[in-house]
Amino acid sequence: MRHRQTDGSVDLAQLRTFLAVYRAGSLTAGASQVGLSQPTVTTQLQALERRLGGPLFERLPRGVSPTAAAHDLAARVADPLDALEIVVGDAPRDDTPEPPVLLGGPAEMLAALTLPALAPLINRGIRFTITTGLADDLLTDLRLGKLDLVLSTIRPRGRTVLAEPLADEEFVLVAAPEVASGVDLDRLRVNDLAGVRLISYAADLPILRRYWRHVFDTRLEAEPALVISDLRAVLAAVAAGAGISVLPRYLCARELDAGTIVTLLNPEDSPINTVYLARRVGGAARPHVDLVRTHLVEAAEIWRNCVH
Repeated sequence: MRHRQTDGSVDLAQLRTFLAVYRAGSLTAGASQVGLSQPTVTTQLQALERRLGGPLFERLPRGVSPTAAAHDLAARVADPLDALEIVVGDAPRDDTPEPPVLLGGPAEMLAALTLPALAPLINRGIRFTITTGLADDLLTDLRLGKLDLVLSTIRPRGRTVLAEPLADEEFVLVAAPEVASGVDLDRLRVNDLAGVRLISYAADLPILRRYWRHVFDTRLEAEPALVISDLRAVLAAVAAGAGISVLPRYLCARELDAGTIVTLLNPEDSPINTVYLARRVGGAARPHVDLVRTHLVEAAEIWRNCVH
């Protein structure tokens, strides 16, 4: 197949190769996806870069890093190429193994709920590559085809992504028993936190402030004693008696059952977050991705029992 049309327009083969390398993060993996040799892939990318007037990738010791031009190009061509692949794409060979399922989500949820639920599929030979991060970043990667499925605590918008609710995560105000005995809830309600140490996921207290607003109907004004961007570490600090915090119930259910930590308050209407399972619209058929999605939907009933 020619790499450039005689009229100077970009060849679809170049764009298909570019998108494969962009999503895979390396020339070797991209070449495998499109069934070409690495030298051929390099030649196609060089021709495309000449046509577009600038580099698309920075070559790294391991893999490649997309330039700003590459991000822009991928955003423009991903959906049309995926739609075209459905219509004219080659049927997969029976002897070609499916690539890993690319799954993204919050690190704490993946560790506590998702990966244990997916263990049976791993034992059946389904491979996974897991990415952790913030919901907005993961959903961007999903739209660009760099992820197959995303567990998101915010509802995705736009027609290119389908999202279905899986479970609601309930937030609870917790402390170690010895700390809880010295906390005056009436003082907390009026933002009197003298002698109370707050442990937070972030410096602006996003989870704590949401709890205060929802339960106490006030804006929390305080400085955290400890900030650490991992809820599992927040839980460990609370259990060690370092202070109080707000955590998803599923994450601390075991510690609550064991009495390592206790809830300071059990309101009738606790704040919750809905967890969505997001996937892209269109694209080539991926039986393993479909199987993982079905398995997670079925496992959601167990999650619901965990998060309430």
